[in-house]
Amino acid sequence: MSCETASDIGLVPRRSGCAEASLAPAGNESFSRPRRCGIVLAAGDGVRLRPLVERLRGKALPKQYVSFVGTRSMLEHTFSRVERLIPANRLFTVVARDHLRHGEARRQLKSRPKGRVVIQPLNRDTLPGLLLPLLHLRRLYPDSMVAVFPADHYVREEDRFMRFVSLAFDGVERHPERVALLGIEPDGPESEYGYVLPGGGNQPIHSGEMAQVYRFVEKPDAKRAEELIHLGALWSTSVLVFHTAAFLALVERKLTGILSDFLRIEEALGMPEENRVIEEAYRRMMPLNLSRDFLEILASDEPSSLSVLAARGVTWSDWGSERRIFEAARPAAAWRKGERHAREDKVEGDEAGTMRGISAPG
Repeated sequence: MSCETASDIGLVPRRSGCAEASLAPAGNESFSRPRRCGIVLAAGDGVRLRPLVERLRGKALPKQYVSFVGTRSMLEHTFSRVERLIPANRLFTVVARDHLRHGEARRQLKSRPKGRVVIQPLNRDTLPGLLLPLLHLRRLYPDSMVAVFPADHYVREEDRFMRFVSLAFDGVERHPERVALLGIEPDGPESEYGYVLPGGGNQPIHSGEMAQVYRFVEKPDAKRAEELIHLGALWSTSVLVFHTAAFLALVERKLTGILSDFLRIEEALGMPEENRVIEEAYRRMMPLNLSRDFLEILASDEPSSLSVLAARGVTWSDWGSERRIFEAARPAAAWRKGERHAREDKVEGDEAGTMRGISAPG
């Protein structure tokens, strides 16, 4: 049930007509003045944080719908942040079908514009989770650029962060054949993050500068992480900006295994058999991770197609573990003076304060 008509939570409605039969760009598609759109990846299950969520709420709920700090959930913070740059009617969100069992998830999705929530029948990791909403987006905006945002990130300086996303859009508009990845300046040797080495892999790049990706290093130990930081490595945020047609053409070239399933899905969009085709494709589909199974391959095989943009002066965290959440919830500890470039001296929005109702693990 990826695209049932259910306007109360903004689901993608069925439409008449036939989709393109290829993931590659249409023959005479123009790259001039593309629309700037966005996709929020919110289909994850949040397994690692289930114990924390249950302590906090007394019952289960996927982490992206939970208000860990302040009054808004991670998903609601993501919508608010992204809509500083991208209007809501051009922002698509992918969620899992199982999420809709939760009243809180339905409540948060209800406010989304009609046709902008896409539902996956099964979780097949982040690459299928991106491709399904991207195909829907392409039907409405075939000549578009897209920024991709995971729903479980903490960002303190939101305006500054979105200015970097805007710079990435500008870079991709000039070079539509490239995929741009936002890289965050590390504030320490974090062993649970992926690192991106830009350029020649031996010197930093300036804030706001884009450079070709030299190498990905996934979850290095502390010593290796320190070495990478010394070489100018950045944390990979998985926030991407790309031209829709160019990105799908790269998928067509690099991942032929997933191509046939998504070609069938695209042909069925808006047709009576749409839900059945998507269900069957997802049952057959192997999980594919956007970073490991696509971006790292792209960096190795077609390095000129992948760039990283250095986003310095931003306090950022991927909230995949309790430790990271508690660290971000202590503004004084997370706000390490002197280790970053000039920045504001307050927490934006309602993210200030401490964790609601629970204590940090000992």
